[in-house]
Amino acid sequence: MAEEGIYEEDGTTDFRNKPAVKHKTGTWKACPYILGNECCERLAFYGINTNLVNYLKFQLNQRNVTAISNVTNWSGMCYVMPLIGAFFADAYLGRYWTIASFSISYVFGMMILTMSVSIHGLKPTCDETNICHPTGLQIGVFFLGLYLIALGTGGIKPCASLFGADQFDDSDETEKKQKSSFFNWFYFSINIGALVASSVLVWIQTNIGWGWGFGIPAVAMAIAVVMVASVGKARVEVPNDKSLLQFEKAENSIIRCAEVFTFIGQLEFFYGQAPDAMRSLCSALSLTTAALGNYLSTFLVNIVADFSTRDGDYGWMPDNLNYGHLHYFFWLLAVLSVLNLGFYLMVARWYTFKKAPI
Repeated sequence: MAEEGIYEEDGTTDFRNKPAVKHKTGTWKACPYILGNECCERLAFYGINTNLVNYLKFQLNQRNVTAISNVTNWSGMCYVMPLIGAFFADAYLGRYWTIASFSISYVFGMMILTMSVSIHGLKPTCDETNICHPTGLQIGVFFLGLYLIALGTGGIKPCASLFGADQFDDSDETEKKQKSSFFNWFYFSINIGALVASSVLVWIQTNIGWGWGFGIPAVAMAIAVVMVASVGKARVEVPNDKSLLQFEKAENSIIRCAEVFTFIGQLEFFYGQAPDAMRSLCSALSLTTAALGNYLSTFLVNIVADFSTRDGDYGWMPDNLNYGHLHYFFWLLAVLSVLNLGFYLMVARWYTFKKAPI
């Protein structure tokens, strides 16, 4: 009787795979490190992504349309890779070790990217008119770093928020309320990282140099890995359910994933609705909608560029935007946004809220 209430009631385990002990593991003992990891990782990601078109255009000497296409394709890959990471998380490694393992790829990618803009021989040479002439090796090394980063995001994106949610026991009313607070801080951490990257890091890349501009995100990602390691003994983990590997057991889970596919923006609701054995995979499936959007963006940009230059004009998006009609493209995006709103309102008429089971 003396041991009643000592252990978490949701079946979670500690780092030694033993029943998690209340007041010693999980909750806000582990979550500050998870929030720090997410903030640093987002700073690293947006520190690369935000100004990447300019690097491809001015340092790798790519045309506007080519640079935009390469960035959207890479962003799309960053949202496809979570399917791989989520599978390993749900079927083999668990969320913690998936985040830790894929972070290694992320750090190596950041290191290669930083070296490609800093080391003589890997850095493109530019003439007196600031026109750069990269070699095939230099381009290849740069894109190797980029796609190692994309692989690294595959283990972090579908797992980070859910790993944080794992730290709270839904059967405990106090911890259930704390989980709601965690999601608020989680989004705050994401936005702080994105804000610093989109302002301070872009200024550094533009005014000081790409070596510092990419080196700082690399350091941020190294700090993110330290944060993951620092969770250590304080974390709790949800035991793996091998039903993901058995189709006859996973069939209903796949159907349930489809039912919650559109609710990725509501993480707490999503976490409660997704099947236990497939929460990371459901999250990754939802993220693939963003990947689809990026690939459609690449298709749209190339179609518009091809269509608008058929008569020998500069087109809507020429290398020198002063001679183009970029505002036409923005009007096209505005029309697509209106159609998106109309589609949302149409779906909203048919939608019926189903309360999450307690």
